[in-house]
Amino acid sequence: MRPEERFLSAGRTKLTMADFNKAVEASRVPPDTMLTVEVAGESVLIANVDGRYYGMGAICTHEEWDLSEGTLEDTAVTCAGHGTVWDLKTGKGVFDEPLPDEPLYDVKEEDGFIYVRKR
Repeated sequence: MRPEERFLSAGRTKLTMADFNKAVEASRVPPDTMLTVEVAGESVLIANVDGRYYGMGAICTHEEWDLSEGTLEDTAVTCAGHGTVWDLKTGKGVFDEPLPDEPLYDVKEEDGFIYVRKR
């Protein structure tokens, strides 16, 4: 395996590019922005926090709002609907009632494109 084909996820599992799906051109997600894209039939929120990409489910589990319509501050995404604050690192939401976690995605940038893989 060539070095450029390897990616280490947060769990240190070796993944190849074959494990990832092409999501979007990296230029469409400049620093400190987020964008919802459809990948393999799922809505994925891709956020760029100071040049580091994060991937999480894009539809709020509370009232099904598109999270990219909310605000991004560091690794916290606030839903525009009812203010649920989601953590891009954990997928957990803070609200006045328990909510299911958002799914997380490993994210890789290569050759000007962002690729994602559901964890």
